Amino acid sequence: MTRDFSQFLPLATPPKRERSLLERLGWTPFFSQQIDPEALINTPPVRVTAVHRSGLHVMGNGIDTMIPPGPNATVGDWLLYDAALPANSEVLERKSLIERRAAGHDRRKQKIAANLDTAFLVSSCNDDFNVARLERYIALTFEAGVQPVIILTKPDLCDDTTPYVEQASAISDRVPVEVLDALAGDVTGRLAQWCRPGQTVGFLGSSGVGKSTLVNALFNAQVAETQGIREDDSRGRHTTTHRQLHLTPEGCAVLDTPGMREIQLTDTESGIAEVFDDLSELALRCRFRDCRHESEPGCAVQAALASGEIDKVRLERWKKLGTEDRSNTKALHERKSEGKALRKQIKAALKSKRE
Repeated sequence: MTRDFSQFLPLATPPKRERSLLERLGWTPFFSQQIDPEALINTPPVRVTAVHRSGLHVMGNGIDTMIPPGPNATVGDWLLYDAALPANSEVLERKSLIERRAAGHDRRKQKIAANLDTAFLVSSCNDDFNVARLERYIALTFEAGVQPVIILTKPDLCDDTTPYVEQASAISDRVPVEVLDALAGDVTGRLAQWCRPGQTVGFLGSSGVGKSTLVNALFNAQVAETQGIREDDSRGRHTTTHRQLHLTPEGCAVLDTPGMREIQLTDTESGIAEVFDDLSELALRCRFRDCRHESEPGCAVQAALASGEIDKVRLERWKKLGTEDRSNTKALHERKSEGKALRKQIKAALKSKRE
């Protein structure tokens, strides 16, 4: 009698499902639930992979094209692509948006990136390292609901990375800190927990800190241009000129950005409170709700400073960011009010002219 041993044979491994381009670009139920199936057919989803003066570069299933200026979108946004009128393509609701006050005297907001899952905040182990700047970046990402990760690059430029790691780690216990040599280290392995298929990550930081080099290390290829720093002041040269979303073979969307030395905060109150959560908690104990934490009676913050519980320099940074954010937010809201009033005047004038 022939015995059947098939039950003892190892089960065949099911074939790995091929991820669609949309899934690799970061398409999730968060976006698909915003539209009905018919809309998906008539206006297929595409993701903005780059923003140029001439328009938006978008990608989707069978779509790789430029859209003329029109949609109020930034890198990482998802659009419903209108092939007949591309400039009318609709921007889907974002799950996250990192933005700052525009550089210079302009009071508008500037969108940096949309729908990021993780933001790698890059600083090098030289004169570029700046705790106050890192705090600003972290406040932006916390406000946007994005997970920040501090990456310290170019460890070969210092004798000991410990002081840099300690200062970076002290900013927030919710922010991991990694020291990476982009040219010699295992970048892919060290960042694997964040760079998973379907995830979107972005590299933010000043020029010359190694953002593009890290991007190239993730791809093991030259997908982003790189350039060295100036030896006289350790400052970087602008290499990346626009924000660009790259797609790894495994299906992680990776954003490379130009250097940003000026980070002006606006509408970032909750993000600042999260970075300085200990000081925010102390402020709740002050006698007066509008306490400025200077010489007011019953100030819990000043009491903690006097007892040595908190650091004076960090306290000043907290107060500075709060003042800046309130000032910029007020200016932005005034600008919006002025714009609404002007539009009403123009509309009234046009109506009067028709009559």
